[in-house]
Formats: sequence, C-alpha cells, structure tokens
Amino acid sequence: MTSNQQRPRTRLSLRSNTTVHYGSLSSEQPDSDASAMQTNSISQKRSYITVAVLCYINLLNYMDRYTIAGVLLSIQNYFGIPDSTSGLLQTVFICSFMLLAPVFGYLGDRYDRKLIMIAGLIVWIVTTLGSSFVKKSHFWVLVLTRALVGTGEASYSTIAPTIIGDLFTGTQRTLMISFFYIFIPVGSGLGYILGATIANATGDWRWALRFSPALGGLGLLLLVFLIPNPPRGASDNKGGATMESTSYIEDIKYLLKNRSFVWSSLGVTAMAFVTGALAFWTPTFLSRAQITQGLRLPCKEEPCNPLDSYIFGAITVVTGIVGVFMGTYISKQLRVRLPNADPLICAVGMLSSSPCFFIAIILAGTSIPATYTFIAIGETLLSLNWAILADILLYVVVPTRRATAEALQIMVCHLLGDAGSPYLIGAISDALLKYNPESSHWDFRRLEYSILLCPFIGVLGGLFFLMTSLYIKEDRKAAELLTSGNNMLL
Repeated sequence: MTSNQQRPRTRLSLRSNTTVHYGSLSSEQPDSDASAMQTNSISQKRSYITVAVLCYINLLNYMDRYTIAGVLLSIQNYFGIPDSTSGLLQTVFICSFMLLAPVFGYLGDRYDRKLIMIAGLIVWIVTTLGSSFVKKSHFWVLVLTRALVGTGEASYSTIAPTIIGDLFTGTQRTLMISFFYIFIPVGSGLGYILGATIANATGDWRWALRFSPALGGLGLLLLVFLIPNPPRGASDNKGGATMESTSYIEDIKYLLKNRSFVWSSLGVTAMAFVTGALAFWTPTFLSRAQITQGLRLPCKEEPCNPLDSYIFGAITVVTGIVGVFMGTYISKQLRVRLPNADPLICAVGMLSSSPCFFIAIILAGTSIPATYTFIAIGETLLSLNWAILADILLYVVVPTRRATAEALQIMVCHLLGDAGSPYLIGAISDALLKYNPESSHWDFRRLEYSILLCPFIGVLGGLFFLMTSLYIKEDRKAAELLTSGNNMLL
C-alpha cells in the first residue's frame, strides 16, 4: 500500500467547456486542516472588531465621496464652472475607481488582502488631503486628484466584503454585511452635512476635504494592528475541500456563466445610475427650486447656504439605517419560505422607489416639504437593497472568486451607472441652457428635466432583479455544492 504522502491528489475541477464553470478545489486533507486551524485562531471577538474597523473605514470612504456634493455650489462659484464640468468631478473619481477595481479584485483573490487595503488607504489619505490645496487657476488638478482618490478606494471596496464573508457564514454573515453596507447611506449623508458645516464654519470649502483624511489616519492604524487576513473560503469550507485559485480568464468565464451574478450586476448598475445622479445633484437642485419660489436669493459668494445639504444629508442617514435594517429583517423572514426572496425584495425596492422620486422631482417647483417627504420614502425603499445585494454575491459565487466578482460588478455598475450619470445630468442641463440663458427659473427647470431620467432607469433596474430571481436558487445551490467539495450534481 502507498502512504498518504504518496497518494495522488484528488482534484475536483469543472473546466470552461462544461455547462456551468464553478472553480477548482483540492480535497487534500492536510491543506483543509491547516485552513481550519487558521480560521479557529481568529476569535469571535476579533472577528467583530474586524467588522467594526471595516465599517469605520467604509464610513470615511463614503463621507469623502459626497463631501464634494455637499459644497458643490461653493465649488462652482470658486472655479466658475458650469453644470457639466461640475459633474465631471464625480465622473473622474468613479472612472478611476471602476477601471482599477478589476485589478484589485485579481490581486485580492491571490495575494495578501490586508497589505493591499493598507496601500490603498494610504493613497486615499494622501490624494484626498492634496486635493484641498488646489488653487483657483488649477481646476484640472482638482479633477486629477479626485481621480486618484478613486484609486485608493478601489482597493478597499473590492476586498473588505470578502474578508467579512470569510469570517462569518449564514444569517450571521448577512447581519455583519448589513452593518458594513449601512455605512454607505450613513457615510454619504454625513458627507453632505459635515462638508457643508465645515465649509460654512471656515468660509472655505477646501477645509471640508481635510476632515476625512485626518480620520483616515486613525483608520490606517486600526487596519494595520487589528485586522486579520483569514483564509479564503474559511467560513464556508468547514473542513471540506480546500479552494484553489484558478486563472483570471477562468474566473471571468465562470462569472459570465453565473446568471444570478450577471442579472444582479445589471440591477446594481441601474441602482448606481440613480443613486449617483440623485446624490450628486439633489442639494443643488433643491437650492435652485427655492430660488425659483422666492424662498432664497441666488448664491453669489462663498459660503453658499448649506441648508439643503444638511436636510438631504440627514434624510440620507436616517432612511439608510431604516432601509438597510428593514431589508435585512424582511430577507431573514422570507428566505426560509421563498428561496428567491432576496432579488424579489430588491426588485420591489427599485420599482416602488422610482415613482416616489418621480413625484418628488415634479413637486420641487411648488412644495419643498412634499419633495423632501417623497425623497425620504424613495430613499428608504432603495436602501432595502444595500445589504441584500452584497449577500447575493457572496452566496452565488465561490470564495476564491469573490474579490474578482466584487471587482467586476464594481466596474460594470460604475461604467454604465454612476460614472456617467452625474456628468450626463449636467450635460443635458447645459444643453438646455441655450433656450433661456438669463433666467434663474430656467436654471431650475433644465436641471429638473435632466434628473427626470433617473426614475425610468430605476424601473429598468427592478426588471433586472426580477430576472435574477429566476436563477438564484439554482446558482446558490451550485456554489454551495462546489464549496463543500461535492460536485456530483453539477
């Protein structure tokens, strides 16, 4: 008889010529034991601390992302730029974020994830702080630094959710992912509020860009000393087959054949288009609405009236918290009886929020309180989706391809979503300027007509999530079978 050391390895691999390609595993027991030992060495307390640190950094990321929107009127006055150029500030950030996400996804599935996040956070801190020292004659430098900020964020956003996925499983993972993603709306809302508050207090919008990097230094220290680097697939494996990395081409082929991943990514793209455009333009839009109604005078010098940024930011924080926890609770209750509950909840969130945003936009010219009410309802319904979308990706994709999946989804949703939507809205608004260039009333109307595109894109996103619901049960089962080392049914 041969010894265990001489016994050949058993590999369970589905290549790309099969109907569905789900990855590569090795059933070699020593590797499995080593993985289990590494997982067990990370205590539950440290896992919770890890989630808290990742949530803190996620909060800072989104605070910084929407600080620009909170002080946009001041930036427009300072540089003397039109709507389309203003939208470019968000577009270049998202473009760099989008283009580099696949690179960090590839690295995150193969190399030390903690080191990649540390490097990305350093780049983010340096470039964000640097963007606050731009002079009036060098607007292009502000555009460049905002693009580099996206580079730093891309490394973190693609990898952080996969670490949480490797520390927890089942309903506990859903809850932890909910905590992580709740800081998207919370951070976005605080970005408006703190950006406007600091700019108003100092009389200079550039000080608003210096706040997040200061807090980012603390996040860097916490990341270095408190975050572990768990084995990929550790929480899913539980002593079964050990996942092995495959080539990048094989990973992409697998993801493109995963129908739940494809349709949900298209749904996320539509959601990104809507949230990106509304998040960037809503404070400016509501300010112009109040000027049209005679409730305030046009802003001629810094700092501009920050009231709309305060209100919209507060609404975003509250509705984000309520919506994420509502979505998580509803998902937990329905999953047991309805296997495709998650994409159906996302579809309901998109399809029901779109009419709310449509009504809010139409009412802005006559009733600001009614507009805020419908915005709040729409944001709550849209926020049902945040944690659920992340959980869908984690359970329909095998562990060794999750960072690549996160990166590919980020690239697609930003490429076709919020990378272009702020600029597109601004460009449409500028194109309509020629019909009445001297009217403040027309300044409001042309932006109103541009933003009305968003609710229709939201309906399209709801249809994409309905398509996801047709395949999610099958794709989830396939991923679970392969992760456990049982591919007999695939």
